[in-house]
Amino acid sequence: MASIFTKIINREIPAQIVAEDENFIAFLDIMPLVKGHVLVVPKQEVDYIFNLEPEVLSGLHLFAQKVAKAMDKTITCTRIGVAVIGLEVPHVHVHLVPLKTMDDINFTRQKLKLTSEELADIADQIRKGF
Repeated sequence: MASIFTKIINREIPAQIVAEDENFIAFLDIMPLVKGHVLVVPKQEVDYIFNLEPEVLSGLHLFAQKVAKAMDKTITCTRIGVAVIGLEVPHVHVHLVPLKTMDDINFTRQKLKLTSEELADIADQIRKGF
């Protein structure tokens, strides 16, 4: 069965996509730690990051770098934090989290509940950074 991320990639369910190329996609987390929390995902469905082929793993990080630089230009933060947890969805994904404090990337804290309008505005801001 396809992961929720594959369903986003295939446009079977909606997402606020901020960047995409032939191999990778980046979209807003719908349950973000902070405003602007982005997930970067390879289009190839693989469960564990270290099972990716080396060229896909390096491509994922290079794509994430482009997204993080766009986020840096448009979101007020100290820097963009990076996390790979890999337990929530069985499809490799990198979390890009705008940070002001260390607690901003604490995955045990309460997630934000943003409206679809708020998510759309944040996605528009990030897309302007490219």
